Amino acid sequence: MIVLQSIASYEIIVSTHLCAISEGISAVTNDLIDEKARASAWFKDLRNQICTAFEGLEDVQTTGPHADLPAGRFERKPTERDSGDGTDAGGGEMSVMRGGRVFEKVGVNISTVYGTLGEAAQRSMKSRTGLEGITDDPRFWAAGISLVAHMRSPKTPAVHMNTRMFWTPHGWWFGGGADLNPMVEVPEDTKFFHTRMKDACDAHDPTYYPRYKKWADEYFMIKHWNEPRGVGGIFYDDHNTGDWEADFAFTQDVGRAFLKAFLPITEKRVNEPWTDADREIQLIKRGRYAEFNLVYDRGTQFGLQTGHNPEAVLMSLPPECKWP
Repeated sequence: MIVLQSIASYEIIVSTHLCAISEGISAVTNDLIDEKARASAWFKDLRNQICTAFEGLEDVQTTGPHADLPAGRFERKPTERDSGDGTDAGGGEMSVMRGGRVFEKVGVNISTVYGTLGEAAQRSMKSRTGLEGITDDPRFWAAGISLVAHMRSPKTPAVHMNTRMFWTPHGWWFGGGADLNPMVEVPEDTKFFHTRMKDACDAHDPTYYPRYKKWADEYFMIKHWNEPRGVGGIFYDDHNTGDWEADFAFTQDVGRAFLKAFLPITEKRVNEPWTDADREIQLIKRGRYAEFNLVYDRGTQFGLQTGHNPEAVLMSLPPECKWP
């Protein structure tokens, strides 16, 4: 899910999750120029940390069926958002590694986009947030990072992570989270991943983890199959306590927790043997992943509808998958 997907903060959300936005977002906010710059810079720095760590995993993978391949490296490519009228609408940068020893395909994308919300987005945001002024002044700004990794080995889970900030003249908020997507669940890995997410949440508020775990469980459900996309994690949106510094610090800790949660699992599982049958399961699970992103993911829909680079929007799709 490219960042522009993930910052689709104004889609209709289940009413049980609206307490933060109704209580925290004020009727009017300032331009937050310095805060926007800090957030955008942080997402870029986190991208750099993650890319360095992932290339490090490639370098040390010297055994296994793909060890003879060159160590994978990220290729970076700028992206642009088409405003439709020729005005500057921002953009970002894709960082994608394909055909590595550990990562079959992984994208770590950042973007900072701005402009005016279309009528459909205005209606959706007004319906969810009650921000009456959005129709009269539909300006927005959004920045974030989004990551999806599809692994070589069926024993190493796929993973998704994003964090983002969204601003309008009428309110601002943060969103993000991370979720683990193993081919076959390993309970100790699930527990480890969730514990790292819980630690990040508990450092700020002990109510965050149970609330945002539940939200992830609900959101990452493939409804037409009545099955979860993976083993969950945390997912949050519209996060505004009224304290920008505190909310930014929380979002940063979620971003930092990602490598702490994901790297040890990958390092532990990457050298385990696997079979053609394991690969078959992996490809079918990837098919389910693709279905979710194309059918349900709000961000994918938003990105394609608002003129962002489709290559970037569809970065989350696996390089190879199957349907039974």
